[in-house]
Amino acid sequence: MTRPIRSYVLRQGRTSAAQQRALKTLYARYGLPYAPSAIDPRQVFGRDAPLVLEIGSGMGETTAAIAAAHPDTDFIAVEVHGPGVGSLLNRIEAQQLGNLRIIRHDAVEVLEHMVADASLAGLHLFFPDPWPKKRHHKRRLVQSAWVALAARKLAPGGYLHVATDWQDYAEQMLAVLSAESLLENTVAGLAARLAHRPLTKFEHRGLALGHPVRDLFFRRRRD
Repeated sequence: MTRPIRSYVLRQGRTSAAQQRALKTLYARYGLPYAPSAIDPRQVFGRDAPLVLEIGSGMGETTAAIAAAHPDTDFIAVEVHGPGVGSLLNRIEAQQLGNLRIIRHDAVEVLEHMVADASLAGLHLFFPDPWPKKRHHKRRLVQSAWVALAARKLAPGGYLHVATDWQDYAEQMLAVLSAESLLENTVAGLAARLAHRPLTKFEHRGLALGHPVRDLFFRRRRD
């Protein structure tokens, strides 16, 4: 899968001293280096458990909350921004989350090269950059090629959970996901916020602006 257009821009945000320390001292323990070959989750986590990948974990508060609430599931977060990676590393250390690891790399390359086909129990994509200007829509992550890749990585019955507070992006994602033959929608159209998903920082911001939040929850077909 070739993708010359990135869905993100590396922002030069401030990295706190605590986040910098985490990047230097904790990534070796809780981070996974990028490699163009599929990882073995049993070697990473030391057990055989369902594996969920999260793309774009941000500052990691939602990621850590979900991992803490599901100790029988293993999670790998993918994030490119240093402050967010450092923040999540600190949360993993503070909460001793043995079922959570992080990769600091482009998520599409991770999904394409580091995740075996039919290996994921779930895939989370919460509040991806909406690129609201029409001329920037080509930068949106959820396009047909990405959906086909994501569906291939899900195990039969595995789920893809997406959330956004941009209505036109939600409608675009619904159309693209519905067109993927490997996937089936679990609800009729768009869903209201699913109760088991913790509120995210971006969601609070969107709600404050009056943006309706939409969830999409698809599963890979079993046949």
